[in-house]
Amino acid sequence: MVGDKRRVLILGAAGRDFHNFNVFFRDGPFADRYEIVAFTATQIPDIEGRTYPKELAGKNYPNGISILPESDMLRIIKEKKVDEVILAYSDLPYDYVMDKASTVLASGADFELMGPESTQIKSKKPVISICAVRTGSGKSQTTRKVAVELKKRGYKVAVIRHPMPYGDLREQVWQRFETYADLDKHKCTIEEREEYEPHIDNGVIVYAGVDYGEILRRAEAEADVIIWDGGNNDFPFYKADVQIVVADPLRPGHERSYYPGSTNIRLADYVVINKIDSASPENIELVRKNINEMNPRAIIIDAASPLFVTDPKSIRGKRVLVVEDGPTLTHGGMSIGAAYVAARKLGGEMVSVLPNIKGSIKAAFEKYTQLQNGLVLPALGYGEKQLKELKEVIDSVDCDVVLSGTPIDLNRVIKVNKPIVRVRYELQEIGKPDISDILDDFEQKFLKR
Repeated sequence: MVGDKRRVLILGAAGRDFHNFNVFFRDGPFADRYEIVAFTATQIPDIEGRTYPKELAGKNYPNGISILPESDMLRIIKEKKVDEVILAYSDLPYDYVMDKASTVLASGADFELMGPESTQIKSKKPVISICAVRTGSGKSQTTRKVAVELKKRGYKVAVIRHPMPYGDLREQVWQRFETYADLDKHKCTIEEREEYEPHIDNGVIVYAGVDYGEILRRAEAEADVIIWDGGNNDFPFYKADVQIVVADPLRPGHERSYYPGSTNIRLADYVVINKIDSASPENIELVRKNINEMNPRAIIIDAASPLFVTDPKSIRGKRVLVVEDGPTLTHGGMSIGAAYVAARKLGGEMVSVLPNIKGSIKAAFEKYTQLQNGLVLPALGYGEKQLKELKEVIDSVDCDVVLSGTPIDLNRVIKVNKPIVRVRYELQEIGKPDISDILDDFEQKFLKR
């Protein structure tokens, strides 16, 4: 401690870290007791080396706050005399979290995880949150289902998406997406487009950015209902009236062993066990058993995510390059996705991308070992350079067709030298209760007219 302030280092990935700072260390009642010495960054390429700008950092930080590589954590703790290290990113196995905690404790600093009471904001409007146990569980299609159903019932809906601010933070304080032109205006990455485009297609307005207090105020001004669309397996930034959490029986046991997905299970009012058409009965029952033990009050909904291919005849017997949703394959830990499943089902001959990878895409294959069979290519596009590399990799692969499992139309962001066929998927509940039942109860309790 220097003077009367505790010196704090926040470990993040350009999302939860900024939110925790804004709510607790910038605007909270105890802000003057702390000094944030730096943020660190990981998971996402090229987000370190920036500054959290003074326009967002507030009166106590006239020069902003440095964003440094997490690999420098021990040096930062020593040089800046850090008292407390806060872990503020998600989709982490328990052993990773405790290894990080042990490393911090051995340096002499305290280690902390901040919870809902310290970080959630209360809305003036009813809130439904949709979160998950892991990245790639099916949270996006669940959010779409809820939003569309509420629209059909005559309510104005605003979806607020977990942050992905990878550009100029001063220009991303709050963002509103209603048209494709808004995506271009804000220079959205592929990851952002994957989350926003399907909502735009459904006529649903999406908000995102950096300052989730300001974002909430703007969304409240035009919506009857706020839907929190979670990222990774993080818990909500807002106090939710109803919490829906999606579990994945293709990764059984992860509901007990990943942070903070297991927090979500314990907070849930409803748990959707997705992909039951793809998982084994034994794994489905293991997930069901774990949910019942971790949160006996949660109501379980069974669901599938059936695939729809725009041109299935173009796949059979053809050499196919499979492209998948990036985050699902990287920090989500999956080795396959919807396009891989569809390619096998439709009789495509999948080709390996390994001879063609380069640059940051090659680095991703080296980091995420589950990709090393080479039969799936993550749709990485966090900036112009990586988008250019993705195009070059696709162009160089000897194949007849690209089968894309990413939720966006890749043709809108890159022009490649071969046809792209899309795989889409939507949530399909099996039996009762279902999403409609959840919304009947929600409407009765919170939306009485």
